[in-house]
Amino acid sequence: MNPLLERISIDPRVCGGKPCIKGARIWVSLILDFLAEGLEEPELLAEYPQLTHEDVLAAFAFGAEAARVQFVPAPGG
Repeated sequence: MNPLLERISIDPRVCGGKPCIKGARIWVSLILDFLAEGLEEPELLAEYPQLTHEDVLAAFAFGAEAARVQFVPAPGG
């Protein structure tokens, strides 16, 4: 298991159980959505100063792990 995943929390009492960065209450999906839409990491970190570079890497690691265990159909394919 990637040690970065320790930065992710999944708790039904926090963020409705959605995966988020521990202590920041920022959803992993929000981080990935912003980056997928073209927001650069420095801009993301400026907008959310409680995040660190390691938190962004943890979001990538979580997304990679989720892609290994769950099939999500891509549009048009």
